Amino acid sequence: MEILSRNGKAVTSDGVPQRTGNNLDPWYANYAERAAGLAASEVRALFAVASRPEVVSLAGGMPFVSALPHDLISSAMERVMREQGAVALQYGSGQGIPKLREQILEVMSIEGIRGTVDNVVTATGSQQALDLVAKLFIDPGDVILAESPSYVGALGVFRSYQANVVHVAMDENGLIPEALRQTIAHLRGQGRRIKFLYTIPNFHNPAGVTLSAERRPEILEICRSNEILVLEDNPYGLLHFDEPAPNALRSLDEDRVIYLGSFSKTLAPGFRVGWALAPHAIREKLILAAESAILSPSSFSQLVVSEYLATADWRAQIDTFRGVYRERKNAMIEALGEYLPQLSWTNPNGGFYVWVTMPDVLDSKQMLPRAVKELVAYTPGTAFFADGRGRHAMRLSFCYPTPEAIRLGVRRLATVVNGELDLLDTFAGTGSLQLPQGNGYDSAPPSDLK
Repeated sequence: MEILSRNGKAVTSDGVPQRTGNNLDPWYANYAERAAGLAASEVRALFAVASRPEVVSLAGGMPFVSALPHDLISSAMERVMREQGAVALQYGSGQGIPKLREQILEVMSIEGIRGTVDNVVTATGSQQALDLVAKLFIDPGDVILAESPSYVGALGVFRSYQANVVHVAMDENGLIPEALRQTIAHLRGQGRRIKFLYTIPNFHNPAGVTLSAERRPEILEICRSNEILVLEDNPYGLLHFDEPAPNALRSLDEDRVIYLGSFSKTLAPGFRVGWALAPHAIREKLILAAESAILSPSSFSQLVVSEYLATADWRAQIDTFRGVYRERKNAMIEALGEYLPQLSWTNPNGGFYVWVTMPDVLDSKQMLPRAVKELVAYTPGTAFFADGRGRHAMRLSFCYPTPEAIRLGVRRLATVVNGELDLLDTFAGTGSLQLPQGNGYDSAPPSDLK
């Protein structure tokens, strides 16, 4: 039965708010409350536009899979089907194929991680592993700590489970320990419940910075003393350009860190194979959650990845990717210095992204339609904050376009930025805007590059 509450809104007889359908979605009233947190990200919304061949996309973080010899993959697929076809096409274990989990241990050992096969859980990409961890730990209203800015895909997951994301400041050396300490104390003083710290310590998405070796044990000690779990997301850790990143946080604390890894960046995202390395008790619940969600990850994809790791020189292939991305990153940094020297940006030592900071008078989200009109796309900084910040920043991705396309894209972006500044200058009537100097921190490439 429907009745009215004191504020005049419809509720059921037991006091539950009563929602109704609408012209766009007649089932609106039937959705769970958490469905309100599901919304298309700004990154997803860009793909339809950025995939047009005439647009230089500096938006999406798509690996340059053309650098991967396709004969290695096709031969791995053929061997899997010839020798293990019946297994590849069948259901598998919810935890994943044991041989692949052994190989994952070898991959993680490069970053100082030790573990056991029993504590590795494979997933349909590390994104699914992230979702499973959130599903296990988050109750509505819980607080998740995350860097400022943070990965848009993680923010979407946390939002879908009705968590409150609280950002913690970072600088050119990554997450700032004192800012973390103060944020925790402030939240605890308000009586709020913190479930975990989510962090991307290596070649951060979107900021491009790396957490320094000196800060890593301090961050872990702060979390240990406050009984806060750490969720370490590390898809880019092996893709360094010069010096390798410091050893993983998981290598320093096996009891309080859940580590997420992926083959999407070091092999190919199409396989959708990632993993979580978790403390034993959490591992058990992750397996149950995975079985509940998908029964088991793809046996075929796991076996192909395993065959590739067993027969190909995968370390040399990662070196090839490093060279490709280093060349593209250098092209972007050089182009920014030439065409937009008045802005500031990070200069990453690995990964896929440069974080660009503009004058406060500019709004990257409002500016995007004009950029697309100039045939260049980027991701507005607002996509990477849970609280609406980031309007004077943008993420530029250098992983997919060719160096020539990157240079063209930055040149087009400069036309947009300078046009906006000239317009503001004209209406302000105060002469040229004085902008900060320096380069500090704070789809397919086009077929015709003319």
